Amino acid sequence: MHRVGTTGEHGWVTAIESLHPSITWQAGGIEIGHFSHVEPVRLAGDGLLLIPSVFVANIAAHLADPWPWPRTLVYRARGTAALWGDQETVPRPDTLTALIGRSRARLLLALDAPASTSHLARSLAMTPGAVGDHLAILRDAGLLVRARSGRSVLYRRTPLGEALAAGTG
Repeated sequence: MHRVGTTGEHGWVTAIESLHPSITWQAGGIEIGHFSHVEPVRLAGDGLLLIPSVFVANIAAHLADPWPWPRTLVYRARGTAALWGDQETVPRPDTLTALIGRSRARLLLALDAPASTSHLARSLAMTPGAVGDHLAILRDAGLLVRARSGRSVLYRRTPLGEALAAGTG
């Protein structure tokens, strides 16, 4: 969902380059910086498969011919810091709470992955009405965006919301 949102808002170049700092878009191809001996991966209209993985850390990998599937990029999945216990990047909720309030801070931090109002209400033990009101304020402040997915409306953090949740803003 995050990559689809990035692609829709900023285009393919930004979506590809946001996979890993060493990946750059070069005239119709993808260059992976830490593989200096490998030519840029040229996209020939036969597809590009993106695979998030919890098993890659500081590198991105690509699989090329002679595989039976399209060219593939394997990159670090979002949220792996929480999975592997990297607690240095966990935001300090007390500081965020002081800035935007307890309920809004809880909502912003809960949106590591896109979620609906009802999902957030259940997981945070809040009423759907209260969640909706807080989400509207966070969205109006530029911290969230919403997008329809089937019959649901999913909310996710904007780059500003990400920075604030990470404590880097």
